[in-house]
Amino acid sequence: MDNQNNQIALFKGKEIRQTIYQKEWWFSVVDICSAITDSPDPGAYWRKLKQRLNEEGGEVVTFCHGLKLFATDGKMRETDCANTEGLFRIIQSIPSPKVEPMNGKSAALKSVKITKF
Repeated sequence: MDNQNNQIALFKGKEIRQTIYQKEWWFSVVDICSAITDSPDPGAYWRKLKQRLNEEGGEVVTFCHGLKLFATDGKMRETDCANTEGLFRIIQSIPSPKVEPMNGKSAALKSVKITKF
């Protein structure tokens, strides 16, 4: 993977690792969980959420891919990533007051997508 495609974005002061995959941006799900939940262990939070989504019949594997992103140790590590649509699906499953503004934006973005067709 080309390291130039790996970047850091900021959301509410938290770093979100992102990369380009199949000509679109993909974002670290663990970083999103960290930004939204303020969990002391966002990796554990994501594993539990992923387990719950799978138990409810949501096929996480259909909208998450393991992509290599830079880890805190500076090495490229496989990380669960989702594109914008996948992130909205995940975000809607997280009970957090920080999610409410995003759910509104999600509806607006979906409406924009639909009107383009």
